[in-house]
Amino acid sequence: MQGTLDGTLEGTLEGYDLIGDVHGCGATLGSLLERLGYHQRGGVYRHPRRKVIFLGDLIDRGPRIRLAVTIARRMVEAGEAHIVMGNHEYNALAYCHHAPAGMGREWLREHTPRHNRIIRETLEQYRDYPQEWEEALAWFLEIPLCLELDGLRVVHACWDHSLVDDLRHDHPDGRIDEDFLAASVVPGTREFRILDRLTRGTHVQLPEGVQIQSGDGFTRRSFRAHFWARHPQTWGDVVFQPDNLPGDLERRELSDEERSRLSYYGPEQPPLFIGHYWCEGIPALPAANVACLDYSAVKLGRLVAYRWSGEQQLDANHFMWIRVPREEEARPQPWEIDFD
Repeated sequence: MQGTLDGTLEGTLEGYDLIGDVHGCGATLGSLLERLGYHQRGGVYRHPRRKVIFLGDLIDRGPRIRLAVTIARRMVEAGEAHIVMGNHEYNALAYCHHAPAGMGREWLREHTPRHNRIIRETLEQYRDYPQEWEEALAWFLEIPLCLELDGLRVVHACWDHSLVDDLRHDHPDGRIDEDFLAASVVPGTREFRILDRLTRGTHVQLPEGVQIQSGDGFTRRSFRAHFWARHPQTWGDVVFQPDNLPGDLERRELSDEERSRLSYYGPEQPPLFIGHYWCEGIPALPAANVACLDYSAVKLGRLVAYRWSGEQQLDANHFMWIRVPREEEARPQPWEIDFD
């Protein structure tokens, strides 16, 4: 990791503009950058005093995936932005990498109907640009799982202290390699635990026979749980998604096993920025030192940024966003089971 945790910014840098899950809304991303004061020079969006941090999930679902990847990649490679890996970049890497001999499968992420459906838009939009797709995949592998710099922390889904430390032990810059990628698809490995928690967060399984038909076109048998409740007692204390739990499940008590699997990020920790959780409505802070920037852009939601200038107490007035126009929404999809 780079930078310091003293809340100061070095040189002439005024701060970072953190941008949530783009999911192929490339034209909206360009509009948001311009609203934030970035302008293209030499094919790269630049700001004289600020840099961007992308929270991952550039790809899948939206109509301008190549544009979204191109904008972000050019900014990162020019030193105008940072980025962390989202679960969709990870999924693409595993989907497109052959499994090693003896694993019993052809691909690290098996090409099931569900997996095919998730990445279909991306593969279609890169179909006539195979070299560009190969270069994008190589770049995805260079993206770190988390960042810690200049007084803030960034991860796509969940900052778990012990797992971040475990990752840093062998990968100080937060970047994985192909061996790590291969091991990460095997449940129970440390690599699986690290990638699953940092890019997907924690899920709590619903009771047998209960499911959620969510607004993003999936039927879910679990719900996403947040990680900033100090002593959570019920499912309602940790649920973090726009879909309500069925019946009275919010009052259901967390079991000891469920509680033991939850991460915890305390209020004394540095500001943390996450994506992943497809929030809805006007952006708000779920905790005083946590900002979620995924506001369902590809579902006619908002592409959201937070303008951070070194403050350790986050301020909801620092959110900026653009409503995503209908031409950049995801295509309607059939209901499917999703655990990603």
